[in-house]
Amino acid sequence: MKISSRNMLKARVKEVVQGAVNAEVVLELPGGATVTAMITKASVERLGLVRGQEAYAVIKASDVMVAVD
Repeated sequence: MKISSRNMLKARVKEVVQGAVNAEVVLELPGGATVTAMITKASVERLGLVRGQEAYAVIKASDVMVAVD
């Protein structure tokens, strides 16, 4: 796999919650932190995502905001 994004985190699929159109995919990083992605059901099927499978969280953002109270 080659990809232009530099923010690639190796993870394991912790949970896949299917909705009518989209699915919520929870990825667990080494150390226990989680990243949640909303992707289409078609993408879940195409990637064959199942609990326990190794996957990557690929993060591509042009803006990152920081806020405090």
